[in-house]
Amino acid sequence: MGVRVEMPSNQPIVLLREVGGDRYLPIWIGPGEATAIAFAQQGMTPARPLTHDLFKNVLDAVGQELAEVRITDLREGVFYAELVFAGGTEVSARPSDAIALALRTGTPIYGSEGVLNDAGISIPDEQEDEVEKFREFLDQITPEDFGTNQ
Repeated sequence: MGVRVEMPSNQPIVLLREVGGDRYLPIWIGPGEATAIAFAQQGMTPARPLTHDLFKNVLDAVGQELAEVRITDLREGVFYAELVFAGGTEVSARPSDAIALALRTGTPIYGSEGVLNDAGISIPDEQEDEVEKFREFLDQITPEDFGTNQ
């Protein structure tokens, strides 16, 4: 769904939404990753490639396809993810980096049922107005709101 800054801690979070369900998965991330995700969502291309842009460019250059991103685990408050390539190779990654890369490559993002059960927040349809307000907030936010210079 997007990135927002949680107040009062001023900590960025990325919010993923379950397809075909009513659960949302909030993942706290760093400001650099928040900026990278916001850039990708807004279709912004920096003058020089950010790390995630570089990784996408390398994948394109060597003919590798990122098939999916999996949010696989939550241990002691830390989320874990894997990059899954078309050939079956899996690489461990931070969810924020994996999401930023997935947005650049058009790759689907999957959350394990265990992670969604442990950390997912269910928002019934009657609370959808609150979610719509969040979407409107996301439409207004810019990478500069995160206070990083990248």
